[in-house]
Amino acid sequence: MTGPIARYLANDHARLEALLARGADPNAYADFRKGLLRHIGMEEKVLLPAAQHARGGEPLPAAAHLRLDHGALAALLVPAPTRAIRAALRGILERHNQLEEGPGGVYAECERLADAGDVLLTALRTFPEVHVSPHVDSELVERATRRALARAGYAFEDFEV
Repeated sequence: MTGPIARYLANDHARLEALLARGADPNAYADFRKGLLRHIGMEEKVLLPAAQHARGGEPLPAAAHLRLDHGALAALLVPAPTRAIRAALRGILERHNQLEEGPGGVYAECERLADAGDVLLTALRTFPEVHVSPHVDSELVERATRRALARAGYAFEDFEV
């Protein structure tokens, strides 16, 4: 059984996956991009710090991996969404979300640690929208994106187009 924090975040995953599944629809992708950046912000600025605090300053074992994934995902949101970029996003999110959801996942661990679950859930629900800059397509962005993917253990070639 998952608690309200895990349900809230897993439902947001489902919403984001549905937006990404709409393919080349520019409005859906814009909502996906904004929503994913907000979701990453919720995890980075609310969830992971709360879990670390509850563990006496010790980060969750998966925190470093999640942060590398977040960096790769954020980097993929900078250039315009090609088929290859959407495939990479789907592939990384599939693996990433498995680490977070389910009985042994990060969300369940955070749920167990959260002694102030209502306060944490409120902080997640009221997390502000994220400002999104226009896409940037350049060789520099492509190289930076490939480096962010490599740091997280991925490559564009890992994902089918």
